[in-house]
Amino acid sequence: MKIRFNWSLWLGLLLSVFALISYPFVFVRWPVTRDFPWANLLIFGLAAILMFIGVRQAFGAGRRRGARILSSFVAAVSLLILGLFIFSFFIASRWLPAAHGAPQIGQKAPTFSLVDTTGKTVSLSQLLAEPINGKAPRGVLLIFYRGYW
Repeated sequence: MKIRFNWSLWLGLLLSVFALISYPFVFVRWPVTRDFPWANLLIFGLAAILMFIGVRQAFGAGRRRGARILSSFVAAVSLLILGLFIFSFFIASRWLPAAHGAPQIGQKAPTFSLVDTTGKTVSLSQLLAEPINGKAPRGVLLIFYRGYW
């Protein structure tokens, strides 16, 4: 009896791991995939189809008991990975507290003064008053860095 490698089973597991890891490292960069993880759910769906095919092959006629146990274990691990993703994105992320005091989009920022990278104190009103290339600025882009360097 020739032992055949169950490609669809292992590819399904690999896709499940990729779908879990790709969200924080790849898909979180764009709002269209960050706000709702449709791309990751699509990859999980493809992984589920491959898992189904792989488990079906493992339980086919003439397959060894060890192949059936291994395919069941791999499918269970893939389901646990999907469950972890669903739990972390749809349930645990809702436990984060709301930022009630955070400025809203389009809201004017309060006046403030901060030290720039050269050590000079700069105020928001000063930035809005200084002309740039002979034109009055229409706004100021604020970038907040977390951490230190």
